Amino acid sequence: MTGRRIVGLVLMLAGIFALAVGGVFWTDRDTVVDAGPLQVQTEDREGVVLPPLLGGALLVAGVLLLALPARRRA
Repeated sequence: MTGRRIVGLVLMLAGIFALAVGGVFWTDRDTVVDAGPLQVQTEDREGVVLPPLLGGALLVAGVLLLALPARRRA
């Protein structure tokens, strides 16, 4: 497997992930009050949103790298 095919597969997988999930998100928990048995926590959902256009572009670029024939050197 050539480097070009590996990059194409990685781009395709990244594009599918970006289209399916829409981004990477996580929950940040902070303890506000910790007084013995009483604990008060806050939860904030944070993340990075990936636009669908970026996912589509990655997918198309990966397909093109896999589908186009390799150039032959003379």
